[in-house]
Amino acid sequence: MSCLNFLARTSTVALALGLSALSFSATAQTAGEPQMNLQRTELSAGMHRIHAQVAQTPRQREVGLMHRKEMPAAEGMLFVFEQPAMQCFWMKNTLLPLTAAFVADDGTIVNLADMQPMTEDSHCSRKPVRYVLEMNQGWFKQKGIAEGAQLRGKPFSQ
Repeated sequence: MSCLNFLARTSTVALALGLSALSFSATAQTAGEPQMNLQRTELSAGMHRIHAQVAQTPRQREVGLMHRKEMPAAEGMLFVFEQPAMQCFWMKNTLLPLTAAFVADDGTIVNLADMQPMTEDSHCSRKPVRYVLEMNQGWFKQKGIAEGAQLRGKPFSQ
């Protein structure tokens, strides 16, 4: 191998390593930070309005409400999946106690699950659903919203 050829290969490897380090650094800087700038939608449950962030990509759904230290009472996160399936959630890196509403395509709440912060306990839908709405724990109960209740909003009218 010529010296020039060796230098070219060494430079290519160094550049690749440098780009990998930059990529890792950018990821590390955002790790541990809540996602606050997701698209939003307005939902309603009877007379109660819900301002929901929409997590629709795999990465947005993976991060969810992790690292959030607080969330306004009428705010939540709507997880949107491509098709109905058995959905299971856990609370790894999630600091707030939440209730997950597993929601059918027509907006009907299939089941509710209270979830404790920083746990890896699995909370699953009782049947295949496309939507999961997470709210502060106790919000549904305080509003008298239970399984079988109907959520309204743009996602459920399609």
